[in-house]
Amino acid sequence: MIYLDNAATSFEKPNIVKQAVNEALEKYTANPGRSAHNHSIDVAIKVFEARERVKQFFNAESEERVVFTPNCTTALNYTIFGSIKEGGHVITTAFEHNSVLRPLFELQRQRKIDLTILYPDKDGYFLPESFEKSIKKNTYMIIVNHISNVTGTIQKIGEIGAICKKYNLLYIVDAAQSAGHKKIDMQADNIDILCFAGHKGTFGICGSGAMVCSNKVILKPHMFGGTGAFSAEVLPQVTFPESFECGTVSTIPIISLSEGINYVANNFGAIQQKLDTLTDYLIEKIENLPIQKLYYKNNCHGVLSFNFENIDSGYVGDILNEKYDICVRTGLHCAPLVHQYFDTIEQGAVRVSIGYFNSKEDIDALYDALTDIYKSSAIKKY
Repeated sequence: MIYLDNAATSFEKPNIVKQAVNEALEKYTANPGRSAHNHSIDVAIKVFEARERVKQFFNAESEERVVFTPNCTTALNYTIFGSIKEGGHVITTAFEHNSVLRPLFELQRQRKIDLTILYPDKDGYFLPESFEKSIKKNTYMIIVNHISNVTGTIQKIGEIGAICKKYNLLYIVDAAQSAGHKKIDMQADNIDILCFAGHKGTFGICGSGAMVCSNKVILKPHMFGGTGAFSAEVLPQVTFPESFECGTVSTIPIISLSEGINYVANNFGAIQQKLDTLTDYLIEKIENLPIQKLYYKNNCHGVLSFNFENIDSGYVGDILNEKYDICVRTGLHCAPLVHQYFDTIEQGAVRVSIGYFNSKEDIDALYDALTDIYKSSAIKKY
């Protein structure tokens, strides 16, 4: 198998992560923060260690403000619904994932917020000045993804963060596609809430993610239950991180994320360089194909989408899977406004997303397979 769907979840996982998961299954299966026995305490220490590693990696202000979630979608939903200011105004972009768009459009439908959607320049950038020009008297939040899960375009999160700081706006960054191979400094970039998927670039297993908040952030929890604190109170008490981690936390995914973060921190330069090199090589190869459109080849980072003229993207993905055992993603990638912008709602797009454990040989095999598919007499038109 050749795996080129790392934007969905990364494959392979480093050996240190695999070993940590196996060890956790044997040694760390108690409920942390609920009991005073040694087994529970040992697990609680591992979870705290994970918070500390996340805090250090992203230069967050406090490990207590690291909230573990099952995925990035949950983190973004906690963020958006927990920070609502009714009658307020939110600015976001057309390149967001549905985990941002659907909560915002639902709030707009309920007439709780006003929403502005920004569109990119010719290179896929959302210019910082366009955010500033869109600010209204009732604007309270800007939310933007660092790297698009469709096009791989990267945004200047530090410059956007400076605007948010200037106008005292809540600044949320979706780092699902950038965490692990692009530098993110929450304090230098003025990020109030960083949401990321632990199972992608930071090599945790599925079921891991986090919402990392600055000390100034005030959120309302939207799920209630046992937290291990204030147990005598029947009304919820708002404390970080407990109020946002109701019930038993996913200890094994958290431990896997901890070791993944540790691995990335120790190999960050090599990971970043390899992904940049493979991205350039991927562009070079794909450009040699008779494709109709290659989206933002000058601004893509680990993720590249393209289309053959009049060939359904799903057909390409099916043949790659069935005949060549190559894994890519096709369709709309849970990001409809991107495809409306490119007029590809019906065709979708073929997305190739590389990871640290890919090689140039993987890309060569993809190129050869795509060449065969294009030349095939069985091409299926959409």
